[in-house]
Amino acid sequence: MKNHNRALSFELKHICRQSGARYGIVTTPHGSFETPVFMPVGTRATVKTMSSEELITIGAKIILGNTYHLYLRPGTEIMDHAGGLHAFMNWNLPILTDSGGFQVFSLAKLNDIKEEGVAFQSHIDGSSHFLSPEKSITIQESLGSDIMMQLDECTPWPSDESYAKQSLERTTRWLERCINVWKYPEKQALFGIVQGGMYEHLRIQSAKEITAFDLPGYAIGGLSVGEPADVMFRMLESVMPHMPTNKPRYLMGVGSPDYLVECSVRGIDMFDCVLPTRIGRNGTAMTSQGRVVLRNAIHAHSFEPLDPNCSCYVCTKYTRAYLHHLIRCEEILGLRLLSWHNLFFLIDLMRKIRDAICEDRLMSFREEFFADYKMNDK
Repeated sequence: MKNHNRALSFELKHICRQSGARYGIVTTPHGSFETPVFMPVGTRATVKTMSSEELITIGAKIILGNTYHLYLRPGTEIMDHAGGLHAFMNWNLPILTDSGGFQVFSLAKLNDIKEEGVAFQSHIDGSSHFLSPEKSITIQESLGSDIMMQLDECTPWPSDESYAKQSLERTTRWLERCINVWKYPEKQALFGIVQGGMYEHLRIQSAKEITAFDLPGYAIGGLSVGEPADVMFRMLESVMPHMPTNKPRYLMGVGSPDYLVECSVRGIDMFDCVLPTRIGRNGTAMTSQGRVVLRNAIHAHSFEPLDPNCSCYVCTKYTRAYLHHLIRCEEILGLRLLSWHNLFFLIDLMRKIRDAICEDRLMSFREEFFADYKMNDK
């Protein structure tokens, strides 16, 4: 089952007979990647603490860039002169850029949300800006990403039903405006975003409206924003029957190991999150037994690998005691090593998930994973 849609093609290679999860291959102008996939987040043209060469070493095949941050600094003029984001950061593999909307709603000082777009003040210097669906696409064209995201209205948690409905309907109208100014469909793919808050019938309405536009792929936004896990999974399960099987499905902002397993089981193909590098910079590691807080005194005399089940550079070369020392001394190397490990851990987890899908044993893998994985910090 192969779908070619302009700049992006998605080949659905296998559906797990045990779970219904999907293994596929996405092809872009800058190469291909297998799904399900985790995308490291390069907020300001860098995945924090990691070089582009190091990302390739740990197995990253696609990364995410942030339109809001790159628009404010260095700006589209410099990005145009650089030849786009790929050349600017020396990354020759696929890049997905978000629309900038989430950061406008979460970081900037909002002045006004209206049909035309969003007026906001920069979190850097307080300068005034206006982000419309058209401007978001123009910025992303300057960045030259392989996959662009539409500007959507990010429904907060919690929100009442009337606001969630108004928000999803505006998101649909904004998608149409993004499509109208989409200049280079042969070079850049565009994904629409399903919204609807935590209301199943609104999620279904949004999925039907967004997928009515024939786009290369579709995302699900507004989840993993503070709601309980069972609510998020229920929203996913309500939406999935209405998502095309021949297009990639991207769940935005999800990156904890347990959620990656659970959402892959439910048919998601693409994930991104700042979590692995953010908690790495705070001295916390993801492991097959759950999170490990290296700052804790219990690790001062632990001369064991960070995760005995991990084959990354950090786990094969350094002990928990050494990592504890680096974190307690606030050495930059500690932040780098934990970021390296966390990213490798998630990328390798996705490889294991793909293998389990292809071998029709994802539910068995899920059971084995959670037998060891504890969602508590040690």
